[in-house]
Amino acid sequence: MGDMKYPNDKKNNRRQSRTVGVYRKKVCRLCAFDAVLPDYKNPESLKKYITERGKILPMRVTGTCAKHQRLVAREIKRARILAYLPFDRK
Repeated sequence: MGDMKYPNDKKNNRRQSRTVGVYRKKVCRLCAFDAVLPDYKNPESLKKYITERGKILPMRVTGTCAKHQRLVAREIKRARILAYLPFDRK
């Protein structure tokens, strides 16, 4: 019984034997390069933080820190209210 192989053994299961890839932590572009902060009056600078449907991209996608993500979201909402950016693109 000791030499009997089980179907869920790690050697036989290819999914479990794969190594997990290491990824780089995204760096906040606004912190790292001392860039000009996005402003609601300049919708071109805000377009990289929204999808083509008009949704605000999350921190994990854009790589912004929490402080700048709040700033970007606030500026996008201001630009939407003043009709610089659309609420929804269908």
